[in-house]
This record gives sequence, C-alpha cells and structure tokens, in this order.
Amino acid sequence: MIEVKAFAAYDAETPLKPFDFERKDVGAHQIQIEILFSGVCHSDIHTARSEWGKANYPVVPGHEIVGRIIKVGSDVTAFKVGELAGVGCFVDSCRECQSCKEGEEQYCEKGMTGTYNSFERGTNIPTYGGYSTSITVDEKYALHIADNLDLAGVAPLLCAGITTFSPLRHLKVGKGHKVAVLGLGGLGHMAVKFAASFGAEVTMLSTSPSKEADAKKLGAHNFALTSDPEVMKSLANSFDFIVNTISAKHEYATYLNLLRKNGTMVVLGVPEVPSVAPAMSLIGKRRSIMGSLIGGIAETQEMLDYCAEHNIVSDVEVIDMQYINDAYDRMEKSDVKYRFVIDMASLK
Repeated sequence: MIEVKAFAAYDAETPLKPFDFERKDVGAHQIQIEILFSGVCHSDIHTARSEWGKANYPVVPGHEIVGRIIKVGSDVTAFKVGELAGVGCFVDSCRECQSCKEGEEQYCEKGMTGTYNSFERGTNIPTYGGYSTSITVDEKYALHIADNLDLAGVAPLLCAGITTFSPLRHLKVGKGHKVAVLGLGGLGHMAVKFAASFGAEVTMLSTSPSKEADAKKLGAHNFALTSDPEVMKSLANSFDFIVNTISAKHEYATYLNLLRKNGTMVVLGVPEVPSVAPAMSLIGKRRSIMGSLIGGIAETQEMLDYCAEHNIVSDVEVIDMQYINDAYDRMEKSDVKYRFVIDMASLK
C-alpha cells in the first residue's frame, strides 16, 4: 500500500483538516503521480458541504491535478517515470456504453467514476482526490502535460479549462462569431481566453464596472454593464453565443433576448434555484439553451495540447494546503482571481 497525506472534509460543518490514508499499489495498467499542484474548484466546496447530495465522508476534494510520474505499472505504454501528467474530474467509466466508445466518458451512461467522493468501480473503496500527496490512476484516464507552461496555471485547465473549451469546440466557435461571457470567475475567465483565441469577438457581460479592465486584459474586446437598461436594450439580438457561468440565482430571460436568431446560450453554472426560460424568448428567434459538462479524455488532451501551443493557462493564486479553509471562505465571497491552486509541497 502507498501511504498518502491529505486534507479532508470529515463532515459538512467543520473545516477541512489533515487526513492520512493508503492507496493501493500501482496496478499493471496504472501510473502513480506525485501531485505538485491541485486546483480548488467551487464544486469542491459544494461536495465538502454536502450541497450536491450526501457526501461520502471523509472527502478528499480536488480534481484539477498535475504532477510527476514516479511509478508505472508493468503494462503501461503511454507514460514513463519522470514525465508530467494530469488527472481531471473522473478516473474511470464503464468503457462499454455508447458515450464511452465515442470518447465522451464524461457522459458515461452508467456514470463516470469521480476523482473524489465516488467509489472504484465494482467496489466499496472510496476515491480520494487531489488535496493529497499522490494519486494512482489507470493510464487511459491520465493526461499528458507539456513542460513549457506554468504548472500551477495548468492545474485548473483540468476542470475550468475543459468545461469552457468543450462547448466552444462543440459549437465550432471561431472567426465571425460574436460571443458573450456571463460571469468573470474561474470558468468565465477561461471562456474569455478560449473564445478570443478561437477568433471570436468577445464581450464580457457584468453587473460590476470594476471587471472591465480585467476582462479586456484577458482578451475581451468589449464590456457591457448589464445593470444599465439602455445598454441591455442596445445589445438585443447581438450575440451568436452566450457562455453562462453564473452560479447565483438569475433568470435566463434577462439574457436570452441578447441572442440573435438561432443563437445559443451555453449553461455551465449551476444555481441552487432553477432559472426560468420563457418560451417566447426561445421560439421567437429559434434560440436554444444548451448544457455542457466537462470533456472526455481525448478532448481534454486536445485542450491541453492547444494551451501548450498557444501559451494559455489559468490566472491563479497559489496557496499552501493549510490555507484551504480561508480559501473556501474567500471563494464564497468571490475574492479570488481567478482560481486558487494548492502547492502540494506544503503538505509534505
């Protein structure tokens, strides 16, 4: 067995604290990764606090993982000791359903195996995530990481990055398109970067004037204050796509009317209260609302390769593991630009 140090949520109420556990020895098709950086996603908070259903405590969050391979199984062919590797939001799937065969394991019809708060397939062995010193994973669910980018900035690409890259690629966003981004957080700042990189004209929609400078620094061409009725009126029928990353309560109707005919709103944020979408806002211009999850292994690798080629990483604030509870409090107040990333050396 492999001894691992970690931080875990022991229940929904108390702060995360140290947790030591053991991972199984490396199997024939597995690799062991010494974790160097782990991103902090808002879903970590929701899960740790049982806000998305009952959690299987203790929970070791973290699904934005980058590190260095320190051991490989006897039958591993795609990775070597010493190489950089990453792990995203899932570590297994059924491998047999249509979605898995199509390389979209995130939509596995039998349910993907989450990197944390899940169970190894066919067992009662819990999966523990990236707030830990090492992780062991099947090589088919690991990702190659280029060595030319800042690794701390790469970590959030494994969730925030692929969550925004996947729908933009699915919709074939590119030159000639007008894209609006709602919400300038961990997801929103990556949506701006990717949409701009793909050649689209990008507009940041925000209720906060203070976000304008940051939005334009990230690559947005325009900024619009959504709290100004005249601005919203002037933007009617303007956009081909709206990337909606808002997780707070809001109404879709406020923004659907900004879409052109055949326009699509991509929903990535998950508000606690369901939003309302009036039928007339949709049928009057044949508009659509589309949801999207993360990406499959192949698409995530495509995204990582694209980022390596175009020098794209997340904007991050690197923290020690011992700061995680303060980081959670700050995230609840949207006090981070734009992703916390844990330096796992602080846990050794």
